[in-house]
Amino acid sequence: MRHTPRYLMTDQEEVKRLIRGNPWATFVSPASTGLVASHYPVLLDEDESGIVIASHFGRPDEQLHELGAHEVLVIIQGPHDYVSPSLYEPGDLVPTWNHVTAHLYGTPVILDEEENYAMLSRLTDHFEQHRAHGRSLSDDEEGTRRAAKGTVGLRMRVTRFDARAKLSQNKQPEVRERITRRFDETNGPLAQEMRRIQG
Repeated sequence: MRHTPRYLMTDQEEVKRLIRGNPWATFVSPASTGLVASHYPVLLDEDESGIVIASHFGRPDEQLHELGAHEVLVIIQGPHDYVSPSLYEPGDLVPTWNHVTAHLYGTPVILDEEENYAMLSRLTDHFEQHRAHGRSLSDDEEGTRRAAKGTVGLRMRVTRFDARAKLSQNKQPEVRERITRRFDETNGPLAQEMRRIQG
C-alpha cells in the first residue's frame, strides 16, 4: 500500500478490531514456484500480546504455499466501497474508493495434530456460538478428527503490519457527512467506520 500518513492505522488494537470483524483472510506466499494465494478464516489468539492469528489450510495448499518456510502476507479486507464525485462539491471530479484494510506479515508455525484439532474446534465454536442449534466438533469427535486430517493448522505472530483506514479524511466535514449518509443507505458497515474516525 502507498504511504499516505493521514490514512495510516498504527494502533494494534484497531488492527485487532478489524480482524475480529472481518475474519475471512487472503494468504499470499512467495513460493519457489511463484506467488500463491488462498483464502481461509482467521482467529485472533486473544491471550497473546501483540497480534497472533490462527488458521488452517486444506491439503495440499500447505505444500503449494511451502507453509512455514518463509514469511507470508495475510490480507484483511474490511468494509469498502466506491465514492462518487457526485457527493463532492461542484468542480471536484475525481472519484475514489474508501476502505479499511490491513496487511499482516509473519512466518507461520505449523501446528501438530492435537493443536490443529483444538484450533479447528475453537474456530468452529467461534462461528457457531450465536447460531440457533449451533454445532460443535465434539458432537462427533471421532468423525471430526478424521476430517481434521485433511487440514493443516497454523499459528502466526504478526511481526509487522501495514494498515489503512481511507475514509474521506481529505474532504471537508460537510462532504464527509454527505458521503457517510449515502453509505448509511448502501453500506452500513462502511458508514460506521467513517463515523468512528469522525468522533
